[in-house]
Amino acid sequence: MALTFPQMPDKLTGNEAAILEYITCHSDSFLLMSIARLADELGVSEATISRFARHVGCRDFKHMKQVVLEQTTRGGPARKLAATLAGGDGTLLQRWMEQQRDCLQQTLELMDPAEFDRAARAVAGADRVFVHAKNASRSMAELLEFRLRRIGVDVRRVPASGSEMVEGLALAGAGDLVVTFGFSKLSAEGRTILAMREQAGYRTLLFTGRVYQEPEQQADINLYVCRGEANEYHSMTAPAFVVDALVLAVSAQLGDAAVRRLETIRRFKETYAP
Repeated sequence: MALTFPQMPDKLTGNEAAILEYITCHSDSFLLMSIARLADELGVSEATISRFARHVGCRDFKHMKQVVLEQTTRGGPARKLAATLAGGDGTLLQRWMEQQRDCLQQTLELMDPAEFDRAARAVAGADRVFVHAKNASRSMAELLEFRLRRIGVDVRRVPASGSEMVEGLALAGAGDLVVTFGFSKLSAEGRTILAMREQAGYRTLLFTGRVYQEPEQQADINLYVCRGEANEYHSMTAPAFVVDALVLAVSAQLGDAAVRRLETIRRFKETYAP
């Protein structure tokens, strides 16, 4: 990809030409680099890189990264991470906390409270809860499974993909609930889960990052969570928040049964834990 900068000098020094070539050929790596790391990679001084940034019309190294980022059309984790690292003022921790606060606020504003209540009742009333997730969403599936087991819900994990996933789903039937995660888009496995529900008889619950969905991609119950803008590094802060809130709501639905289950776990730990 040919990069353009606010101003392109007619002549570049040898070091500047090497910097430009590296940025052009390794834009994804460059976007994640500090000025010190780039200097070490190229065997030049940080001052040389700063001068190059100004020479091509950028205010400083950070501005140069933003210019490159805007021209990098390839998607994927590297670009999303770079966009998050490059944006905003203040420390990275402060910016990240503020971004997650915004995600939580948007989740709260766009979440349908009635739909959330339906989800809690569905989990509490299900004979069994089958949980399916792929990739990073597996962390949310593990959290949900762990929390629900502790309050006495019968939870089963569905394999992530392939024929094993279909075999796992074949165990679910009337009275059961299948939970899956499809934040940016519904996976092929997610579509299979929805397609099988009518014949199998189970109900479905989808954690989604989309406010509007085609009818054929909607579960029986849909819980919205915000993970950030499309070009940002996507975290699991809001999904974890909603998972924990759902478990609390299910606990309230189960009432004394959940309390007795937790008390049993406590007694066993006191008696048998090493």
